[in-house]
Amino acid sequence: MHMEKQLSTKIDANVPTAARMYDHYLGGKDNYAADRAACEELDKVVPSTRRLAVNNRRFLQRVVRTLATDYGIRQFLDHGSGLPTQDNVHQVAQRVDPRTHVVYVDNDPMVLVHGRALLEQDERTTVIHADLRATDQIFDHPDTRRLIDFSEPVAVLFNSVFHCIPDSETDGPQAVVQRVSERLAPGSFLVMCQLVSEDAEVREFVTDFMDKATQGHWGRVRQEKDVEALFEGTDILEPGLVEVSGWRPDSEVAPRQLTQEWIEFGGVGRLR
Repeated sequence: MHMEKQLSTKIDANVPTAARMYDHYLGGKDNYAADRAACEELDKVVPSTRRLAVNNRRFLQRVVRTLATDYGIRQFLDHGSGLPTQDNVHQVAQRVDPRTHVVYVDNDPMVLVHGRALLEQDERTTVIHADLRATDQIFDHPDTRRLIDFSEPVAVLFNSVFHCIPDSETDGPQAVVQRVSERLAPGSFLVMCQLVSEDAEVREFVTDFMDKATQGHWGRVRQEKDVEALFEGTDILEPGLVEVSGWRPDSEVAPRQLTQEWIEFGGVGRLR
């Protein structure tokens, strides 16, 4: 597959990346002036983005905890994992069972540098530098094979990443989910959400803005129906596909998404 070409390990501080912008929204320090400036511009049109990023992170933590606690999942494969922050997948899952194995995948060279430094002490966790569309490369990677037994159920995460990849018959979100699903044991889980808007102007603005800002490392803001299509062939866990702050909130007073110009939409599906 063409996605398996060697990715650059050079960090370009002048071109914003989705991972570093997300890091800035979460209050992290692994970002540059270009990333912060892009966030500032984005906020002028979609001001709820910081809250959206925080809510998305909390959704990920609740999902991992739920799958580890209630469904006994001990293997996680996280596509487009982003920069390490507080309470990463391996930390949440390993609090439930320290023997849990986690493989992180990201194409951002900064993620690789920071992730490897963070995980050097943890033999049950690794970071692979790959494009999330390179399914064969990811699944056949020696570290993946060492840590994940694909004859057993796995939770595969595509958390807030599909808006970063364009539509394509061979490498669009639908094709990636199909390829990944074929390699998983029944009872495995797909965790998927992405930025959506039912407002055509918002979709067009953000898609165009992020495509230019990241110099083509972007797909598009889609609609809820596009996300729903990805879950075909799975049994969707309660409460279904929702704006992510509404997915099994920890309490009635948990922060919710306040404005709806765009939302993070998705949920969890179990493979039959």
